[in-house]
Amino acid sequence: RHHGVNATLVRLGPGESMASHVNDEVDVLLVGVAGSGVVHVDDDERTIKPGSLTLVRRGSRRSITAGTEPFGYLSIHSERSGPTIRGRTVKKEGT
Repeated sequence: RHHGVNATLVRLGPGESMASHVNDEVDVLLVGVAGSGVVHVDDDERTIKPGSLTLVRRGSRRSITAGTEPFGYLSIHSERSGPTIRGRTVKKEGT
């Protein structure tokens, strides 16, 4: 069976964040492409900026928050089986 790679460009506005969640299916590589942001992986905090790479292991809890300017990153992982489109909660700082 052929397994592909999924790459998604995620864009967050200044101060927006992806809610904390756990992915139990695949390891995920985050690649910064614009602006900067902070990813919390379990108890570790890492800054993502253009060209930086962060590996998030399967089963880790993560959340991502944009800095003071628009933030873009690629989320890259092996293809999952079956439909995987899910809503993510994006919050503005202070809400």
